[in-house]
Amino acid sequence: QVQLVESGGGLVQPGGSLRLSCAGSGFGLDYVSVSWFRSAPGKEREGVACSSNSDSMTYYADFVKGRFTISRDNMENTVYLQMNNLKPEDTAVYYCAIRNSPRIPEGLWLQTREYSYWGQGTQVTISS
Repeated sequence: QVQLVESGGGLVQPGGSLRLSCAGSGFGLDYVSVSWFRSAPGKEREGVACSSNSDSMTYYADFVKGRFTISRDNMENTVYLQMNNLKPEDTAVYYCAIRNSPRIPEGLWLQTREYSYWGQGTQVTISS
């Protein structure tokens, strides 16, 4: 049974940092691509970052480039999202999702339909 559990969310001030974790079970992280998405009230779910394993590629949404970093620990079956210089507009529920392929082309990673499993999400709130 595949499970994804996000953690690490919370309330931080603008300019602060958080590190989100996505712990997976029931599958091997070596064999999947993993992405982080987020949903804010009144907005569609949007892609934040992606880790394509077999080609070691990472992709980022323009609005997080230079601030967020996705990484993975395949031995621990865990994916991370380091978020720095957080802004109020980063407030959202953050989800991790996996695609049943160790590689995902850049043109597909933003498509939510490409992902087979999703976590329950973790709330991130940026406010002073």
